[in-house]
Amino acid sequence: MNANNTRVYRMSFASVYPHYITKAEKKGRTKAEVDEIVFWLTGYDEKMLQKIIDDKVDFENFFNQAPKMNPNVSKITGVICGYRVEEIEDPIMQKVRYLDKLIEELAKGKVMEKILRK
Repeated sequence: MNANNTRVYRMSFASVYPHYITKAEKKGRTKAEVDEIVFWLTGYDEKMLQKIIDDKVDFENFFNQAPKMNPNVSKITGVICGYRVEEIEDPIMQKVRYLDKLIEELAKGKVMEKILRK
């Protein structure tokens, strides 16, 4: 694991979550849509997510403790932060980038059906 990955792993989900919401809201999307993406990807529900935020759980544990990663994550493809998400070898980093990619699609105006790979 490289130093950049370690830094991302140790960041609390709670510290990044408001940025996801801000990015979405700047483009006319909602916190509810951000939450729907998080729930779809990880299997968390509203109560579990609030506990993650309250406990300041880091990204590594956020994904390691996720109830169930969505079986359709392999359908998330494309480039985020200069990396092809489908080619990222580190499993946790790949999940972080999946989430980044979905939030980016939301901010770009994609419809939820397409974002959630339905």
